[in-house]
Amino acid sequence: MKPKAIHIVGYGINCEEETAFAFEKAGAESKFVHINDLIEKKNLLDEAQILVFPGGFSYGDDTGSGKALANKIRNRLSEEILKFVEKDKLVVGICNGFQVLVSLGLLPATNKNYGKKEVGLLYNTNARFECRWIRLKMNSKKCIFTQGIDEIDIPIAHGEGNFYASKEILKKINQNDQVVFKYIKENGQLANGEFPYNPNGSLEDIAGICDETGRILGMMPHPERAIFTSNHPDYQFMKEKLIREGKKIPEIYEPALKVFQNAVSYFKVKV
Repeated sequence: MKPKAIHIVGYGINCEEETAFAFEKAGAESKFVHINDLIEKKNLLDEAQILVFPGGFSYGDDTGSGKALANKIRNRLSEEILKFVEKDKLVVGICNGFQVLVSLGLLPATNKNYGKKEVGLLYNTNARFECRWIRLKMNSKKCIFTQGIDEIDIPIAHGEGNFYASKEILKKINQNDQVVFKYIKENGQLANGEFPYNPNGSLEDIAGICDETGRILGMMPHPERAIFTSNHPDYQFMKEKLIREGKKIPEIYEPALKVFQNAVSYFKVKV
């Protein structure tokens, strides 16, 4: 039986199709649920094993990225979302979805204190919307979604991805193995805040975090936009290199698809 992923859709969210495709490619069943429909039929969450907050610009970022959607969820669905989180299920938020999870206090939720906002995703330090490919290093052993990933090339597209936290919270999430991805340079070394390798000024080059259970992931970059090798900006170079070496050109970029495969495998193993 395929695990079901519910993708929250609504005003300004625009990455649900790619994210649903990636989950289905990984072996899940995807279902789109408008936020208003979920408010009216809260038991729809009972059908899902994976809750997905896709990227986009929910409510046009009019009150800050992810904040309007997070406020709507907090006011109308907080009890149901917290019950979902308490079960042995998975949650992922990508880009705008990460911003929603942070605003809801579902990440990092230190000491399992879900609902308390502890970190922020501020405006990029260059005050510009950044749309480019970057490189990440996987940094966490506990995150369910990122098992078996080392480094990954992946696109970003955001204006508010600058991860910020107090020294106390930074210390906690590092000690608890909750820092999942960090921005790195092409040689594999940490970006150390250097643009464009760290595209937004995030503290300690943090690009994604998880909760203490490893079952909730939030990340600014978009794995759903990188699952095909042909999407990579260096595809033609890589293609020519492989042809000259007599090697097959892979259709799938495995590190990106693995984010979704890991989620599906989490439930298949339990069955």
